[in-house]
Amino acid sequence: MTKPRLILVTGLPGTGKSTVAEDAARQLGVAILAHDWAMSGLSPHPEMQRALDAMEPSGHGAVGWSILRALARSELRRGRSLVLDGVARAAEIELCRQLATDEGSTFVVILVECPDREVHRSRIEGRDRAIPGWHELTWNDVERSRERWSSPEHVDLRVDSTRSPASTRKLLIALLTSE
Repeated sequence: MTKPRLILVTGLPGTGKSTVAEDAARQLGVAILAHDWAMSGLSPHPEMQRALDAMEPSGHGAVGWSILRALARSELRRGRSLVLDGVARAAEIELCRQLATDEGSTFVVILVECPDREVHRSRIEGRDRAIPGWHELTWNDVERSRERWSSPEHVDLRVDSTRSPASTRKLLIALLTSE
């Protein structure tokens, strides 16, 4: 039996990471856990929202990634691979890398980028993911994220989401079948 894999798909909001994460999960026949979906489960609880907002820095990212790592650990211990989908910065990536190491799993990082600013903006302004209880970001929100964003240094695959879906799928299949 091969080692389970923890595949992390990261990038700025609206770059196409969820599409790539869904494709990776489909190719491998595994579950996908998305940060926004995990956090949407907390949205009906105003007390929780106030507590997250009061944390320094805001607890939304840290708590969401903590939830995803706990669920990922559970799956990896069962010998199941899975895909994580979210805006993971260096600290989150390192914690996920450590989790994979601790659980004897292979860790794969996929960075999704959208270098065309107008395409990126149109994706944000036109999207409705229909996540219950979750809000969609505005372009201004994404602009603020862009200012604070540093691309991760050590990734296994960089995906330019302005390329054709077929070429992206080819790169993804090559990565996921290389073991």
